[in-house]
Amino acid sequence: MIHARIFASALSLLLIASGCGQRRENQDESAKLGYKPSVNEVEAIRLERKSFPLQILSNGKLEAARKTSLSFKGSGVIREVNFGNGDRVQEGQVIARLDDSSEKIALESASINLRKAELDYLDVLAGLGYSSEGQATEEVRDLALIRSGLASARNEFAKASAALEATMLKAPISGKLANISLRAYDSTDGKPFCTIVDDSSFDVVFSILESEYPLVEKGQLVRIRPFGKAEGESRTGRIRSVNPSIDENGQIEVRANISGDASMIDGMNVKVTVDKHLDNMLVVPKSAVVIRDNMDVLFRYRDGKAEWVYVSLLGANSDSYALVANESRAAVLNEGDMVIVSGNLNLADGSSVQLKAQ
Repeated sequence: MIHARIFASALSLLLIASGCGQRRENQDESAKLGYKPSVNEVEAIRLERKSFPLQILSNGKLEAARKTSLSFKGSGVIREVNFGNGDRVQEGQVIARLDDSSEKIALESASINLRKAELDYLDVLAGLGYSSEGQATEEVRDLALIRSGLASARNEFAKASAALEATMLKAPISGKLANISLRAYDSTDGKPFCTIVDDSSFDVVFSILESEYPLVEKGQLVRIRPFGKAEGESRTGRIRSVNPSIDENGQIEVRANISGDASMIDGMNVKVTVDKHLDNMLVVPKSAVVIRDNMDVLFRYRDGKAEWVYVSLLGANSDSYALVANESRAAVLNEGDMVIVSGNLNLADGSSVQLKAQ
């Protein structure tokens, strides 16, 4: 009886194992029948030669084309300040004034001495036999100037007038006031009192790379846009100088000039775009170029396969590259080739691809 039970149990286990094996074989067969090689769907364009609008992008700062720092010529106590920071002044306007009571007294004294010396001058001429200055020779007039003290009186009057003038701080140019450092009743200390910024014209100072130097020249158009402003709010200017010297960072200083407006201030940060058209260039969207082996490559579509092509970038703008085949890697690229522009991130050389339906 015991042997019969053992035989029955063994038979049952054999039948179960046989059934499991059959099901596994059926599953494997189904998997083989359902497997298809992976084919990447891509989009491609036909490579063409065209004019390429190259863009050199940089950050820069605005500098007023004319800016001057003003200080009082003399020392003293400030009596009045007529303007504040941000106010606009015209050339010749008095910005501030020192206490001038002593200078006015000195000028009045010099004026009195001058009138007395003028009378003495005529008396000296009369004593020398001349009834008027016009009758006297130049030598006689010089002698009379010295004897009468008129020459000295004139000098003293001029000095007193200049001293009174020095108590007034006048605007040498028109513009906006900035950096006013003193107030009424403060004493001058020889430091600059304020700055006048002529905001009618600005220099835009920015840097370009050494490799971009051949693409930039004097008189070339640039577009300037303050940070935070939309693209449509950019202003146009022209390059007025390119410094033919490379700094320690491998960059070259460029200055462009633009007309100012109320929204611009000295020292403002701006974005700068320099446009340059390159003719007869092979042009692709930026999405066509990917990195492989730390180098720029694109994939050419041919007979359902993706072919890996090393390229060298000649220029870039906001959405495209101008490029050529990288001859150092024996790469070849021709006008009319089909270039993959999407679905290329995970491709390898020889990957099977299929064009998306248009």
